[in-house]
Amino acid sequence: MKKLYFVIFFFCLSVAAVAAEKSYIVSSPDGNISVEVYTGEALAYSMFHKGDVMLAKTPVSMTLEGGVVYGGADKVRKAVRKSVDRTIPAVIYKKASVRDRYNEMTLVFRGYSVVFRVFDDGMAYRFRSDSKVPFKVVSEQAGFVFPEDWNIYVPYVRHHLDTFETQLMNSFENSYAYVPLSGWNKERLAFLPVMVEASKGRKLNIMEADLLNYPGMFLSNGDADRKLESVFARYPKTVEQGGHNRLQGLVREREEFIATCEGATDFPWRIISLSERDADMADNDMVYRLAKDPAGTDWSWIRPGKVAWEWWNDWNLRGVDFRTGVNNDTYKYYIDFAAEKGVEYVILDEGWAVNKKADLFQIVPEINLEELVAHAEAKGVGIILWAGYWAFDKDLEKVCEHYSKMGVKGFKVDFMDRDDQVMVDFHRRAAEVAAKWHLMIDFHGTYKPTGLQRTYPNVVNFEGVYGLENMKWVKPDADQVEYDVTIPFVRMACGPMDYTQGAMKNAVRENYHPAYSEPMSQGTRCHQLAEYVVFEAPLTMLCDSPSNYLEEEECTRFIVDIPTVWDETRALDGKVADYVVMARRRGDAWYVGGLTDWNAREIDVDLGFLPEGNYTVELFKDGVNADRAGEDYRREILDVAAGKVLKLWLAPGGGFAMKITNK
Repeated sequence: MKKLYFVIFFFCLSVAAVAAEKSYIVSSPDGNISVEVYTGEALAYSMFHKGDVMLAKTPVSMTLEGGVVYGGADKVRKAVRKSVDRTIPAVIYKKASVRDRYNEMTLVFRGYSVVFRVFDDGMAYRFRSDSKVPFKVVSEQAGFVFPEDWNIYVPYVRHHLDTFETQLMNSFENSYAYVPLSGWNKERLAFLPVMVEASKGRKLNIMEADLLNYPGMFLSNGDADRKLESVFARYPKTVEQGGHNRLQGLVREREEFIATCEGATDFPWRIISLSERDADMADNDMVYRLAKDPAGTDWSWIRPGKVAWEWWNDWNLRGVDFRTGVNNDTYKYYIDFAAEKGVEYVILDEGWAVNKKADLFQIVPEINLEELVAHAEAKGVGIILWAGYWAFDKDLEKVCEHYSKMGVKGFKVDFMDRDDQVMVDFHRRAAEVAAKWHLMIDFHGTYKPTGLQRTYPNVVNFEGVYGLENMKWVKPDADQVEYDVTIPFVRMACGPMDYTQGAMKNAVRENYHPAYSEPMSQGTRCHQLAEYVVFEAPLTMLCDSPSNYLEEEECTRFIVDIPTVWDETRALDGKVADYVVMARRRGDAWYVGGLTDWNAREIDVDLGFLPEGNYTVELFKDGVNADRAGEDYRREILDVAAGKVLKLWLAPGGGFAMKITNK
């Protein structure tokens, strides 16, 4: 009997030891951000900035098939700490190199570990499985509990709103609802990034990185309280061809798990970036830092640049003697225009392949693709082809091999509209196969960047943005201009955006109306010019008709000369949803761009970032009547010294752009 008492006694002690809460703290290199991790009955963490609570105690866990729980009542076997301060050379990015400086703590449990990294501008954590056998992930708990009812910028899903399940199929593009946490629409999911306005003007961005073979994260707030909860698409069980022109994969049935894993697995990073100054969020590198290193060593064949794009302007040309549309004459005209102006690429968007066949080897009879590619090659212009997801994935290797050998330079792949594990893995496979055949990829109809652009630098752009294409059809009360001064701080914080700027028809607010075949932008001409500097996009569209660009020689030359990758980027000034000013350097030349919302404002542009010396500034600014006629602008040449402050007036919906060169 006494032996039984001892067994019970030691059993109770062991349970108490497991359940007893213990905490571990890891801080940023500058000491301003700290993360406290709690273990015991469940794994949880809190985040602090200068002693203030940014994230209250938040539980995290993963549940595997068979009832195994990562983050349950497990005992920490050891805590491993390290500090890193290194420089990452960037391949195709907004700067030549990225400083990667953090303190890391790994808590090792039986069969898994959890890694916490704390940077000077945020924190991230990830689960890591040590499994030696395949397993399934049933669910993941990755909520965010905030200490107060702070305001947030929410990009709700805007399609298929019947249930959470139907919302998982969406284009990942919408404007932002600005509401308190308690005002979250309980019936709606939101895609990432989501920005939270914390105390004392601080901003938090919720993002994820290193998403290669796992579903992407949505957020919900079913209780309309201070806690955001993660939602993940379950693994597709039955997928049918359908949707837009039979180019999409429609999920008809899902499994009871979210992911399958072959064994030891590093799961995606969950990120909360932090900035005390709004502008700093527009120059955030956390997703890039946390992505995997490039999957190769020779990326010298990648050629970023500009693209003459026909879809937005509906193949419209003036003064020609042929009927414009999807045909050789039209595309030769676009190619000749690109060659004359120094535009690197022409895209053949939807229409070059036979409709509703989902077969990229069936080309419409109006197009002689080999002839167009040869014509472009002779002119020093590259051809990029649009491809629907189903057609591209169906013949992935054959398509990439065939068109690479023909001389095509890349693909714009569209209508994925999902981020379950199968679709996320498609993005990786597409990048990998395209890289093998030296093809660039621009992902459209897709989720936000999560670092694939670092792992496979041939992935040169992503949509996942409510871009200028919407101006072809949205109602006049839509506010694209405010969106333009919000996305640099939210969506752009995780990576490049194929926004497709460059409209030469520019309307003030009361004059805007949708026009599918002759579209216009909201805001001024200089608002459009500035977007080429403010928005990050290694592959950037010229969305308007060559006819319009040829009538606007001054603006066209300036646009074409703006680089698309940079040696240095600095966010000079800005306030979320109000205005933004960005400076970027390529070689010895600096470009500065600024955007405002519908409020006219004066902006001081401090040139103190320039090295000592005298400079020439080519400035495009809103004209005195730009508040009435959006296309009114002025070009000026100024002589300035480093440290000078330029005072610029921006019209409602206005902007400015400048090039600065050393005299």
